[in-house]
Amino acid sequence: MISTALALQEATQEAVHDEMVMAMASELYQNRDTDSESFAKMLYRYSALLASMTTTLVVNAVLTESDLHDLLNTINEMDSMGKDIENGND
Repeated sequence: MISTALALQEATQEAVHDEMVMAMASELYQNRDTDSESFAKMLYRYSALLASMTTTLVVNAVLTESDLHDLLNTINEMDSMGKDIENGND
């Protein structure tokens, strides 16, 4: 349990300090005086990148390759079942 918590902490720290994330944070800071709409768009992109990077690294830290494969298969099965239900195919 402690090793999992440490892996999550390390993955989060790695995401925050990722070169691409840091470059976007720098750009956001340098352009903080732009109009509200542009700043909001830049902030949204930064947040999405950081969240995506964190999620990717956390999944890699917590799941084995086999676990990840099983998860993706389950997601695909659920997606297929959802499409069948939407199309009226029971």
